Amino acid sequence: MKMRCAIFTFSSCLFLAFAQFDAIAESQQVSDPRVADLVRAGKIRVGVHSVMYTKDAQTGEAKAASVGIILFDIARVLGARVGVEIVLVGHPTIPEMLTCLTTGACDMGFMGPDPSRTGVEFSPPLLQLDYTFLVPAASTIQRIADVDRPGVRIAVVSDHASTLSLSRIVKHAQLVYAATPDPTFEILRSGQADAFASVRGVLLAYSAKLPGSRVLDEHYGANLLGMVVPKGQAARLAYISEFIEQAKASGLVQQAIDRAGLPGYKVASAKTN
Repeated sequence: MKMRCAIFTFSSCLFLAFAQFDAIAESQQVSDPRVADLVRAGKIRVGVHSVMYTKDAQTGEAKAASVGIILFDIARVLGARVGVEIVLVGHPTIPEMLTCLTTGACDMGFMGPDPSRTGVEFSPPLLQLDYTFLVPAASTIQRIADVDRPGVRIAVVSDHASTLSLSRIVKHAQLVYAATPDPTFEILRSGQADAFASVRGVLLAYSAKLPGSRVLDEHYGANLLGMVVPKGQAARLAYISEFIEQAKASGLVQQAIDRAGLPGYKVASAKTN
């Protein structure tokens, strides 16, 4: 199997962990017609958004961050399986990433499914990310039920799956929107909101920046994060979906979570008929 490892810095641990996935990669190599266009292109342009990446200060290129570290590990194995380079394409917001996909500037991406996200199709999920709340040290909020009350302000990221889910169940609290996670956190830190809603792993990272703050143990839903492709790419989606189920069953996804060392993320359940 040809792996373009020269473009990455693999630790021996990473190499050994991925080695057990060789059988999967060899089972459907570059001759598979479902990904022939990607082979011809020589790369897979993978869209990521908000907290999934940062920009390299020297080159300006997108680099995996937060949950993106887990996802990029998995994407690299997909690239090795197809025999091409993985190129991250970063977007500050989800609408911008959706545009990248629908205009053909991205070949695939990582995103949670939602009926409002048109123009794309979703794979089976890779990761489960529970939705919950971060509250400041002096907060009297202890449970999910304490949040949806008159006068409570919840800082949320516009168009994020956690926000779309929350907007369907909130009856009394007020949602306060920002475009990306960092300014959303600032709304909470500055006292303009009483809670910050997002996925548990992201909130745990922000909690370290706000002394005494707490992430609630309960959750109000979950993002089943997977891969996404533009509509009309049924063959590519089928190939990716098979890869995902094999990655979960082989333990690759759990290994990627363990290597990242990030709390709050878990492997999504296997596909059931």
